[in-house]
Amino acid sequence: MKIILISSRHKRSRSIELSRWSRALLSLCCLGLPLSLAASGYLVGQQNGPRLSEEAPDTSRDGSQQSVSLGGLSDPQLRAMTGNLAELEARMTRLDALGQHLTAIADLQEGEFDFSQPPALGGPMVSEFNTDAPITDLDRELSRLAAHIGDREQQLDMLESLLSSRKLEEQELLSGRPVKKGYMSSRYGWRADPITGKRSMHTGLDFAGKTGSDIVAVASGVVSWTGRNAGYGNVVEISHGDDLVTRYAHNKENLVVSGDVVRKGDTIALMGSSGRVTGPHVHFEVYKNGRAVDPSSYVARTQP
Repeated sequence: MKIILISSRHKRSRSIELSRWSRALLSLCCLGLPLSLAASGYLVGQQNGPRLSEEAPDTSRDGSQQSVSLGGLSDPQLRAMTGNLAELEARMTRLDALGQHLTAIADLQEGEFDFSQPPALGGPMVSEFNTDAPITDLDRELSRLAAHIGDREQQLDMLESLLSSRKLEEQELLSGRPVKKGYMSSRYGWRADPITGKRSMHTGLDFAGKTGSDIVAVASGVVSWTGRNAGYGNVVEISHGDDLVTRYAHNKENLVVSGDVVRKGDTIALMGSSGRVTGPHVHFEVYKNGRAVDPSSYVARTQP
């Protein structure tokens, strides 16, 4: 292979004869240089590619880097709303339990209030619920619901206090008859003695009935004395406070002892014919400031 070199300055030419090895070396230089540059560029791209991918966040896998929304709400907002709803549900459960308790205290008619069932609601459909509502509107609605529940809790607490106070007053109020079944056989005042026939003062009311029937307390109090008296037979006395004492006499059997706390309506004795009597009945007396008074006004008293 011959190469001719021409000089523009001297206008001369010069030829160079290349051997076979020189031709091979020249071909290798001409073809190898572009290939080397291309290979170098590929290697540099391979080295920089993973580094760039590491710097860019993978939002498809990392949930903390990706803002996932449902109906316009992000994950943190949904978690906060779930917590708020759980708290409101717990408070509603407390309100249901309190409502059932108040229903029992108030002795309401069966079925009038049933806190074990969800409230009955209804009405025409105005519009569909918008799942894309702004989070501020939902927060405002949750706040309104929480305030409403708080107001209900306060009102129910006040109602419970009032009902408990009323129940306590009912228990303390001396009223009603000392028997569940029977009839009044003798009133308070002067009368002919049933044994001697002579005029005598009857200091109580007599309620006749069946032997063994219940004798009940007409108010809550503490049993101050139980025992036997020659004229009265088996006797139970209950102190009710405010210097009020009730006496139940001629009992077949006393079911309480001194120091017992009794509630209004509790059975304290069984009707009998002990003592000076002509038949089974209970002799009922009321003492005010240590003096016997006519029990009729207490028996006829109605509940508040």
